[in-house]
Amino acid sequence: MPSFSRRNVLATGAALGVGALGATAPSAAAAPAGFRGAGGREETRTLDELYKTALAEGGKLVVYAGGDTPTQQDGTKAAFKARFPEIDLTLIVDYSKYHDVRVDNQFATGTLVPDVVQFQTLQDFDRWKQQGRLLHYKPAGFSKVHDAFKDPQGAWVATGAIAFSFLYDTATAGSKTPLTPLDLVDPKWKGRIASAYPHDDDAVLYLFTLYARTYGWDWVARFAAQDVQFGRGSNSPGDAVFGGQKTIGVGTAGSAVGSSPVTFAIGAGHPFMGWGQRTAILDQARNSTAAKLFLNWQLSTEMQNGSFNGWSVRTDITPPAGLKPLWEYPNAHVDGFPRFMADRAAVERWKQTFALYFGEVKGDPTPGWLGLHPGA
Repeated sequence: MPSFSRRNVLATGAALGVGALGATAPSAAAAPAGFRGAGGREETRTLDELYKTALAEGGKLVVYAGGDTPTQQDGTKAAFKARFPEIDLTLIVDYSKYHDVRVDNQFATGTLVPDVVQFQTLQDFDRWKQQGRLLHYKPAGFSKVHDAFKDPQGAWVATGAIAFSFLYDTATAGSKTPLTPLDLVDPKWKGRIASAYPHDDDAVLYLFTLYARTYGWDWVARFAAQDVQFGRGSNSPGDAVFGGQKTIGVGTAGSAVGSSPVTFAIGAGHPFMGWGQRTAILDQARNSTAAKLFLNWQLSTEMQNGSFNGWSVRTDITPPAGLKPLWEYPNAHVDGFPRFMADRAAVERWKQTFALYFGEVKGDPTPGWLGLHPGA
């Protein structure tokens, strides 16, 4: 898993399928080295052995990663380069909802750039698997990954356990802590809240649907009256709180461990949302061994133990004291997010409904405009 800071959080949305672009699925590829087909064994080569083979095949790797800022994955790149200095790694960050259709368009035009995709748009991985777009491969440690965080045939595997909720400056919030989502509509916090637009990021959208279902539309209307500072990018609420501009940030990632003056809210009885950030090797990857190296490194115990929030996708990694594995929190709705993402018609209805309450999304995308073939 990548090394994260509080701002190094993967993100967002989803969009149209490849069928709308007129592309056809490729034929099944021959089974790669170290793999015995669907249901086959895990990778047995060491990282150093994979590294050596990847160098012999050209030593290049291109990864498209969902995220919010161009520099968000700099820690990941630095750690990978420190471990495998001769691999020429290009890692491009953009909103997942732009990356996925970018990849679809590259399929349709025969101009594929990435070897690895690491997105929040969970529904794309199921679709691409059905279309034969993904290399079925089980990196070392695959059997230790929680069942909800992997495809049984190895078409994809989650490499990071992520959660979205709200966070707040504990000192500024005063004595009435811990705060719950019900506190967010208290008039005392008017003008002191930042939030990501729920209708711009599907993970934030799911969080707000949980709030609406749990507390009702009156809660949504009262939240809309709080003079909330809405912004693009799920990093923006956290930046506003850590930067001292706002007391509360909604629709962002955080850590529930450590001694930070900022509290990440995951209290029992109140909803937050979690998921496994899916990662896959594309069947047409030019640098397949380097791609396998990347997945094995991400799933290694060293990387999984170093997650920014203390959560791992692996069942054999013990979270820090005070935490349970993410899937053991019923209020994290880990099983609900994939179902939510799969129903695109319902997603669109939720988006447009929240736009009625909060206004249209404004502002340029925080990763910038990257065009059709970044990293080419």
